[in-house]
Amino acid sequence: MTATSLRDELGVRKDPEFEMTLPPGWSRRAPDDETLEAMMVRMKQRLMDAHRPDLYGQLRTQLQQSFEDMRKNGVFAMFVPDGDENETLFLPVSLNASIRRAEAGQTLDQVVSTLVRDYGATPLYADKRTIRCEQQQQVRLGGDTIVSHSVLYLTPVPGAKRQRALQLVAGYGRPVDVPEDEPGFRALRSLFDACAASVRWKAPVA
Repeated sequence: MTATSLRDELGVRKDPEFEMTLPPGWSRRAPDDETLEAMMVRMKQRLMDAHRPDLYGQLRTQLQQSFEDMRKNGVFAMFVPDGDENETLFLPVSLNASIRRAEAGQTLDQVVSTLVRDYGATPLYADKRTIRCEQQQQVRLGGDTIVSHSVLYLTPVPGAKRQRALQLVAGYGRPVDVPEDEPGFRALRSLFDACAASVRWKAPVA
């Protein structure tokens, strides 16, 4: 018996699919070996063009670890810029999607309460169906220090009775000497917010 027919026999409905509006030049990818290889090739070329081949070894290791972490954490889709003008040199800008699940017999209400209390999560555009929180930390990259930003969005999966939610995590980096309210980074955060707010649900493919 296939997984699909077993679901049908048990009366278990598959979660709906989602889509969202992406910026020009962005596309949806899976965190698989093909995507990893393509990103490493693109990263190596950009580092060569920037005369920083010394960074390739470290960045290659970090990118491989990032893909391993995504797979372990259940990331099933990543949204990344494909056009050269949208790519960043050191930390690729990306938006990753996974499903956050509640503990058995519970809902995600406690998770939301923790994000609000401990991380300052707030409704996205005053829409309480989606919450947003942001964190940052300094990381070393070669001989430089950069600030790594992570923006998390959580919105419930329709029909899941608050037991599953779509989790989007956006990431980007900035130099330590550039303020976070610099217009370019404000625009980047607004871009992520707009993408998360555009999530649309549709019936799963049979």
